Amino acid sequence: MIPSVDIKTASSLHRLRLVSAPEAVSFLLLLVCSVLKRTTEFNAVPVMGAIHGILFVLYVLFWLDAWNRTKWSFGTAALYFVLSVLPWAASTPSGG
Repeated sequence: MIPSVDIKTASSLHRLRLVSAPEAVSFLLLLVCSVLKRTTEFNAVPVMGAIHGILFVLYVLFWLDAWNRTKWSFGTAALYFVLSVLPWAASTPSGG
């Protein structure tokens, strides 16, 4: 049985999911741009770095909000945060 959550908690988790995938993709693109900067004349690191930075800050803010609303344990919240730095783990589970 899926536990019911109030609308604010559901919205908080939804925002976290929405920003997690673009944040992961921006990290991968930043890595690609870093390699291209060192191997070619192409340098998009300043732009991609800024985009990734904004998305990461949003992720952290939404993660904190979700942690507060869902009452995740410290271990669960820490796991979700660690998963944020792994691009292939972009989807965060719901609930807690």
